[in-house]
Amino acid sequence: MTPGERRTLAAVQGELARLARYDDESLVHDVWIRQRYERGFAASFAPARAEAVTTAWHEAGHAVAALTIRARFSSASIRAGGRSYGRVHSITDAGADAFMVAAGGRVAEGLRRWTLPASDAEVRTWLASWRNDGGDARRFRAGLAGTRFAADEAAAWRHCVARLTPLRPQIRSLARGLLVWPRHLPYAVVAALADPQTS
Repeated sequence: MTPGERRTLAAVQGELARLARYDDESLVHDVWIRQRYERGFAASFAPARAEAVTTAWHEAGHAVAALTIRARFSSASIRAGGRSYGRVHSITDAGADAFMVAAGGRVAEGLRRWTLPASDAEVRTWLASWRNDGGDARRFRAGLAGTRFAADEAAAWRHCVARLTPLRPQIRSLARGLLVWPRHLPYAVVAALADPQTS
């Protein structure tokens, strides 16, 4: 970790400690609220705040999934623009488990409110509806080729849920870090925020 990354980590952790008693929506940095409102992604500050929280959990899910399979990336951010509301940048070395990174965002959104589909029928119905979301669904399905899940999307989804559900505290910690910091977070800072030993 570079000196600059250490300073960023200390600043984020300081903000998180100061705001520990606040819920996620109460700690969204003003930069993320104003950006979503001023660019027309939200009609007012309240929905902008709510959208930032959803995006933070989503991107944290992608990042924690990437860390779990030892994939690399350059940074994570919830800056809205173009075709996405946030991004984990330049993911590499995901290998055969790349589908887990693609699913990580939607799994994390479900973990946030404990609303993941439960029964086989619910999983299959939800997967059939998972299409237009910025590319995650397409990457998830493409990533199954050549894996033991190639013929069974539902089994692949359940695998992702099983791997990521125990990591919900790390996802939450990183999501909150993304919310309080008004810029992107580099890989080393993301990894530290998602590490239960340092978060």
